[in-house]
Amino acid sequence: MLQLSLMGDHDVSLINDKLQEFRVKFKGPKDTPFEGGTWKIHVELPDQYPYKSPSIGFENKIYHPNIDETSGSVCLDVINQTWSPMFDISNIFDTFLPQLLTYPNPSDPLNGDAASLMNLDKTAYENKIREYVKKYANDPNVKISDEDEADEDADDDEDEELSDVSSMDEDDDEDEDAMEDD
Repeated sequence: MLQLSLMGDHDVSLINDKLQEFRVKFKGPKDTPFEGGTWKIHVELPDQYPYKSPSIGFENKIYHPNIDETSGSVCLDVINQTWSPMFDISNIFDTFLPQLLTYPNPSDPLNGDAASLMNLDKTAYENKIREYVKKYANDPNVKISDEDEADEDADDDEDEELSDVSSMDEDDDEDEDAMEDD
């Protein structure tokens, strides 16, 4: 898996080594309840890119009126309706998403609960965001490539195998002790 650092502070990892599909590590904007959070954003570029906007979605959960909590879809006019070939991917991650997180639009929600809570009790809304950041986006070293995740799984399997081997060694020692007693 090719891992790139093409967009400033954002790590990029290609999916299936295709330039049209990748993940981006995105950090919550400073001075917002999202600060300290790190998200994996899935990006797909259509064949008509840059004339047609990319498809983006959050892979780990985020609590926001304009982001669907289940699918991670983003409701952002500049991406969905007013996209221009003058924009590029770095605009999304350096400007559009930070602005969306800083200035949500509860009047056009994908997450009605978040919109309602924001309108009724801004403090409770911000606390809920912080809970989500802590629960779903608190790993600044989040792995964004499939290969990284496969390596982690392999390491887990290896650890389990090592545990199994060590427990077998203990059993063997007991068997040897029992043989020596005979």
